[in-house]
Amino acid sequence: MKNIKYLFGFILLVITTGCSDFLEESPRSVLSEEELITPDNIDGFVTAAYASLGNDHYDIPFSLWPYGNVRSDDAYKGGSGPNDIQVFHFFEISENIRTDFGELDKFWFNSYIAISRINRAIRNLNKISASDFPLKETRIAEMKFLRGHFYFMLKIMFKYIPYITEDIAIEDYGTISNRDLTNDELWDAIAGDFQAATEGLPVSQQNIGRASRTAAYAYLAKVRLYQAFEQDDDNKVTNINPAKLQMVIDATNNVLGQGSLEPDFANNFLPGDYENGSESIFAIQYTDSDNTLHGRLNFSDVLSTPQGLGCCDFHKPSQNLVNAYKTDANGLPLFNTYNDANVDYNNLNSVKVDPRLYHTVAIPNLPYKYDNDFIYVEGWVRSPNPYGYYASLKENVSPNCGSCFVNIDPFYGNSKNRIQIRYADVLLMRAEALIELGQFNDALPIINQIRNRASQSTGFIGYANNLNVSPYINGVNCTWTQDFARQALRWERRLEFAMEGSRFFDLVRWGIAAETLNKYYLEEKDEVEYYSGAKFDSAREEYCPIPQAQINFSKDVYKQNKGY
Repeated sequence: MKNIKYLFGFILLVITTGCSDFLEESPRSVLSEEELITPDNIDGFVTAAYASLGNDHYDIPFSLWPYGNVRSDDAYKGGSGPNDIQVFHFFEISENIRTDFGELDKFWFNSYIAISRINRAIRNLNKISASDFPLKETRIAEMKFLRGHFYFMLKIMFKYIPYITEDIAIEDYGTISNRDLTNDELWDAIAGDFQAATEGLPVSQQNIGRASRTAAYAYLAKVRLYQAFEQDDDNKVTNINPAKLQMVIDATNNVLGQGSLEPDFANNFLPGDYENGSESIFAIQYTDSDNTLHGRLNFSDVLSTPQGLGCCDFHKPSQNLVNAYKTDANGLPLFNTYNDANVDYNNLNSVKVDPRLYHTVAIPNLPYKYDNDFIYVEGWVRSPNPYGYYASLKENVSPNCGSCFVNIDPFYGNSKNRIQIRYADVLLMRAEALIELGQFNDALPIINQIRNRASQSTGFIGYANNLNVSPYINGVNCTWTQDFARQALRWERRLEFAMEGSRFFDLVRWGIAAETLNKYYLEEKDEVEYYSGAKFDSAREEYCPIPQAQINFSKDVYKQNKGY
């Protein structure tokens, strides 16, 4: 005991007498950040920022599947039951959404870690001359594109967020409130990053995966479209701003012709040679061979592998979504009656459907991901009650894809890229802006491009015998008014981008989230018991709460969203 006492005394003596000199010593054999700011090393900061695109996890997914799909009428949570990642179940039923959810806190934290890397890269790029590093301006533009991307995700998730750039000193971060900028000013700030990116980026990049000018204009159009639907403090859409809609048109002008629709819808969701195709405007790049243990896999969507192939059967298409693909005798959607009767997967030929159903939803007794070696069966489903027998296809791969299907026990991940913005999105954003500007006749051929591509997307689904989708023909199979065009556009977005993480955010943007979801809950509760207690509260649940942990860390500089 005496020896221990003497040891503590010695430590205390060292601390009190030698602390100052010791802490002032520079670590040996360690490079400082300033020493790394050289033409040879500067790209390392940029690479670290790009790496943030994949620095997520299955419970903090940047694919936004719990918030864009499960929170909407497109998907059930899945898994073993409501208690399996219960937080996502609460979003599914719009109940018990709390400020202390760790999943939201980690999403916020990971997003701002990414933004911190981006700001560091910009600061360091500004310390080096263009003559020493000719790609300086291009790399800065890439970083502003990435910063816009992360801020866009935070904005649609939380509405009010602190906006921090490379010009703000690290010691001042704690003074930046999430209410320093208004809702509209935040949209302008995010648009500013994409606008700056358009001015510094080439039309295309030599390295696959880098941001391009085309991608920046596409993202700029998306930001301006969201901004055009102006909201009050209760998240109610009070106006659709025509000037912002015109900005959507102007931005998409710079994307038209720089990409094209894939000849088959399926091509967008297949690995290998199909990746980075003509429709991929910007994609998150994954790989199974980056010299790490499992490779740079898509951890966002690792849980959606059906139980019959691995784990864990989350992210399940809803019956309502499946029903939405039904068409009438003219090959048009059943806007008002689609959900009167359920599609029966044991009797598919009793209804006509849009081909995109078979590319989006895995259906029992049919090939899984177009592969006849793997027939999807009811036995693959983990929890048919309450989640039914469908599975999500777009983010998944066939086990026959080779090394792109990876066992990361107990999960199975894949290295297929995830497209963040497709050319189809650009076309439909443009069509939406035209419709809201009253130029709905100009939107008709754009929407029909998407529908015509859908009708041709049959090469991988020869087993489907009940296909019927047609373009809209004014005066023949429809009367193309502004109201009808708006309904057709919104339906097209649902069918085209189902299970890609955008449905809920579209509903909020249009101001119809409460109306749509409460109707959905009412219709679903007889088949899915847990919807009997579901209720979407407008003026509150359009956005997630600001994580209480972040408010605490900010010492109440951040302000909570209304209603939480």
